[in-house]
Amino acid sequence: MLRTVTATRYVTPLREGGSVPALVEADDDGLYVVKLLGAGHGRKALVAELLAGELARHLGLPVPDQVLVELDPTLAKAEPDGEIQDLLARSAGTNIGLDFLPGALAFAPAIGPAPDPDLAAAVVWLDALVTNVDRTARNPNLLVWHRRLHLIDHGSALYIHHAWKDPGAHARRGFPQVHDHVLLPFASSIAEADTRLAPLVDRTVLEGLAAAIPDDWLPAMPRALVTPKILEVPRAPAKSTRTGFIVMVELPLRTRVRLPVPLSTMGVLKVKAPLEYWLM
Repeated sequence: MLRTVTATRYVTPLREGGSVPALVEADDDGLYVVKLLGAGHGRKALVAELLAGELARHLGLPVPDQVLVELDPTLAKAEPDGEIQDLLARSAGTNIGLDFLPGALAFAPAIGPAPDPDLAAAVVWLDALVTNVDRTARNPNLLVWHRRLHLIDHGSALYIHHAWKDPGAHARRGFPQVHDHVLLPFASSIAEADTRLAPLVDRTVLEGLAAAIPDDWLPAMPRALVTPKILEVPRAPAKSTRTGFIVMVELPLRTRVRLPVPLSTMGVLKVKAPLEYWLM
């Protein structure tokens, strides 16, 4: 279960993000970057932040500590901007915060440090699992702190929960947006990452994650429905590379780093164009 802290001082808005998170101090003397209820997609974005972030932690990936943050709207009085005051007033109650990493810099692929290939593959695997569309070269949502990558900003993951239209079909579809993943050019085999990580994600793990969601984030959804819906997200097949995720990920990887396509894959890539096209 996530710890719960109470915000005691509003420090500043962080205007770099589209949702304008807040930097706050809490009653444990910690500083947290708080994603607010009143911003953007509201509660659903916070649910995605919690689920994807804690799943990443369960898989051993580097994620800043997450806490639930109780926010009193009177803290907005420290902010002179009227729009930010309104945002904080709409965010009274339980929000989610990430441990503030002082001195952390945004990951820049051209500058480095280059990530470990297995770590890069694991992050690509995770983001495809939770359908995270927001870890691209344009917006990496990765921080480098003490020369180590940290994953942040998962509010755009699990986007199907904004509609839940035909989740069964959604679960069977691939995730083509992973082609643009910022870490894909650095990644080792995604199939091997699947072999390592897939056994770590089961119903017990997902039920535990669902249980951590605050009740007031689920006003219109009985908690009993949460885990079955989480289980509908697409995931890589553990044994086969014939369809779906693995082929979609491995091919762009070889395209970007200009590696030859192995003979073992030539029979499973169902493309009309010659294979040379994919290597251009």
